[in-house]
Amino acid sequence: MAAIDHGADAVYIGAPHFGARAAAGNSIEDIRCLCDYAHPFGVKVYVTVNTILYDDELEATRQLLLDLEAAGVDAILVQDMAVLQLAADTSLTLHASTQTDNRTPEKVRWLKSLGFARTVLARELSVEEIAQIHAEVPDMPLEVFVHGALCVSYSGLCYASQHCFSRSANRGECAQFCRMKFSLVDADGKEIEHERYLLSLKDMNQSDHLLELIEAGATSFKIEGRLKDAAYVKNVTAAYSQRLDAIIRQHPDQYCRASQGHCDYSFTPDLNRTFNRGYTTYFLHGRQPDIASFDTPKAVGEFVGTVKEIRGDSFNVAGVARFANGDGLCFQNEARQLEGFRANRVEGNRIFPYKMPQGLRPGMRLYRNNDQEFERVLSGQSARRKIPVSLSLHAVEGGFELSADLCSQSQSVFLPMTHQKAQKSPRENLVRQLTKLGDTIYECQEIDIPADFDYFIPNSQLSELRRGLVEKLAASQGDGSFVRSADLTKEPSPCEAYPYPYLYNISNRLSADFYGAEKTAYELKGGEGPIMQCRHCIRYSLGYCVKHGGKRPQWREPLSLVLGDGRRFRLAFDCNHCQMNVYGCEI
Repeated sequence: MAAIDHGADAVYIGAPHFGARAAAGNSIEDIRCLCDYAHPFGVKVYVTVNTILYDDELEATRQLLLDLEAAGVDAILVQDMAVLQLAADTSLTLHASTQTDNRTPEKVRWLKSLGFARTVLARELSVEEIAQIHAEVPDMPLEVFVHGALCVSYSGLCYASQHCFSRSANRGECAQFCRMKFSLVDADGKEIEHERYLLSLKDMNQSDHLLELIEAGATSFKIEGRLKDAAYVKNVTAAYSQRLDAIIRQHPDQYCRASQGHCDYSFTPDLNRTFNRGYTTYFLHGRQPDIASFDTPKAVGEFVGTVKEIRGDSFNVAGVARFANGDGLCFQNEARQLEGFRANRVEGNRIFPYKMPQGLRPGMRLYRNNDQEFERVLSGQSARRKIPVSLSLHAVEGGFELSADLCSQSQSVFLPMTHQKAQKSPRENLVRQLTKLGDTIYECQEIDIPADFDYFIPNSQLSELRRGLVEKLAASQGDGSFVRSADLTKEPSPCEAYPYPYLYNISNRLSADFYGAEKTAYELKGGEGPIMQCRHCIRYSLGYCVKHGGKRPQWREPLSLVLGDGRRFRLAFDCNHCQMNVYGCEI
C-alpha cells in the first residue's frame, strides 16, 4: 500500500506459499485487500508463485491459484512449468519470473509461444542486450530490474545455499551465501586475497538511465524490496516515480504511465538516504570494474563528509551534511572493515558517539546508514495519491445530473427533484459542496456549471449527489479485471523447441512431462555441475582479466574461494562467454 501511495503502477507480493522469498508471505485475505486498494488507481497486483514445486505440493498450488484468481490478482510470476499447466483452467495471466533465466531472444520467444504475457529479464543484461531481445521479440512486454539488491548468480541457477545449508534459493530459502567472507587461493595454496566479501555485489541503481531502458524496449521497471521496510519502499518508489513523470513530461506523445493518479509528497526522495551497499549500474553499459563491495556486505549509506578532528569523546566532520541525535554512522577502518556507531548527541558538525569507535582517524570518510530525521518523516503519512476528475452539473428533465470525466471514462448520477429557482446565485455554494472530495482518492481539477444555472439544491442533496458519484467511480475502477493469457495448453506438451541443451530445476512429474525429461533438480539429486553461474568475475574485478586489458596473473589456476571453516569452492572462468562458475565445496 505504501508503494501504491508513493507512485507505483504495479506491485508484486508473496502469497502464503511458493514465493521466492519464503519470509515475505501474505495471506489470501491480505492480497484481496491489496487488490481492492490498488485497482481504483489502475494499479496491478502481481503475486509470486515462482519456486520450484515438489509432487506433494501440486494440489496445494492448484488451490492457491484458484484462491488468487478469486482475490482478483492481475498476474502471477512463475518459474516452474507445472504452474503453467495448473493455471490453464483459470483466467490468471502469467509472467515469466527472472528465476526462469531469461537472457536471450530465443528464451523469450519460447516463453511467448507458451502463452506468457510478460518476461522478467535477467538482472545482468546490458541495454544493448535488452534492445536486441525487444527487436527480435517485439510483442513480448519486458520487465527489467532497476533498483535494489543483486544476486551474484544468474537467477534460478544458484544452488550454493542448498549445497552448503540445505536451504534452496529456488524454494525461497536463500541463506545469503554470496554475502559471506572468503579468502582467494590459487592451486598451490598461495593466498591472493584474505577474508574478503568476494561475491557480495553493490546494490543496483538505474535511476539515471530509465530513458535508455525505455528506448531499448523495457515496459516495466522492477524495484527489489520485499524484505525491506516501509520507509525504504516509500523513498525508492517515490524517487523512481518522479523520474518517470519527468520523462513523460518531456515525451508526452510517446509515453504515459500505466496507472492513474498523481502523488504529493511531504519529503524530497533521495536514494542515497535509504538502505544501500553502494550503488552500481551493473552491466547496463557492459562489464564494469566496481560492481562488487569486497569490504562489506552491509549498508554503507550516503557519504556525509570526512573526519576532521578527534577530541576526547567527540569529533567534528568536514562537510555540509546536517546530523541528528541517533544517526547511524560508519566508516572503513585501517583493516578495511566497516565499523558502525550511533551519534548520541550532535552539536552542529560535532558528533558525540555513545561510545567512541577505536578505529576512527582524522581524514577518514564518514557515511550515514541510518538517517534519523529522514526516517522520522517517512514514518508518518508522507504522500497523498489522488486521481484528478472533471465534474459537470446540469439541469435535466425531472432533476439534476452530476457527471465525472476520468481519463476515457464518464460516470453520472441523477437526482430526481423539481427545478426551483434560487433567490441568489448558487454557483459559489455548488462549487464548494460538490468539490469536497475529502478523504476519497479523487480530487476535482475543474467543474463545469452552465452560466445560466440558477437552481436551488439543498446541501444535503448535493452531498448525496457527490457521494453517489464517488461510489460509482470507485465501482467502475475497482473491478480488478484481467485478461486471460493466450495459447495456454491444458495438457503437458513435450518441449521439442526448448532453446537450450540443458534442463534445470525439474522437480515434479508435471514439469518432467512438460519437458519430456526426468527430474533434474539439484534439490532432489545434487549434482557435479556449478553451484553458481555468475557474470560477475573476480579475476576481472581484481584487474587480472587479460581479455579486457588487465594484468597477466602470476598465480596458478584453478583458483578457489575458501570459507573460514576451510570449505573450498573451485572457480572456473569461461572466458568465451565471460562467465565465472563456482563449484561445490571441498575440504
